[in-house]
Amino acid sequence: MAIEELLDNMEESMMNAEDAMKTDIAAIRTGKASTALVEGLMVEYYGTNTRLRDIAGLSTPDARTVAIQPWDQSAVQAIEKAIINSNIGISPVSDGKIVRLPIPPLSEDRRAALAKQVKARSEEARVAVRNARRDANEAAKKAQKASEITEDELKNLLEKIQKMTDSYIANIDKLAEEKEKELMKV
Repeated sequence: MAIEELLDNMEESMMNAEDAMKTDIAAIRTGKASTALVEGLMVEYYGTNTRLRDIAGLSTPDARTVAIQPWDQSAVQAIEKAIINSNIGISPVSDGKIVRLPIPPLSEDRRAALAKQVKARSEEARVAVRNARRDANEAAKKAQKASEITEDELKNLLEKIQKMTDSYIANIDKLAEEKEKELMKV
């Protein structure tokens, strides 16, 4: 395995871990309206599971409301059912054409619980990054044992791997810290 391919594979794994974390924490509610809360929600629409954003227009008319306007009015009840079953802790209000989600302010206990979720998700992402580092380190050491690279090249490669790992972990920590600040802001 070439050095560049090894680094590319490792970086792709680390990037995937960071992107998955971004997606997960975007769906954690912060007390202000955000379409990210529901856009990935799966709705049973004509017998198939479809993402909410693919069957409805999503908007935030004010800081405490998410409005969902399905392109097909017959989907309103299915959307309400999906929101109730999603366990996001918000009850939908519908007038038959538009589903509104009034976002209540978060209690201090709920904020702390959500901050814990953010911490747990960021730790999962850090572990995924470290696993990618471990795999890359093992592959580099195997390449050196097989005399594909010299000991100096191995040392330089391990340093590059560590720098990349540090960079991704710093990004993950920064994302988690920003989300926690957003959660704790009243």
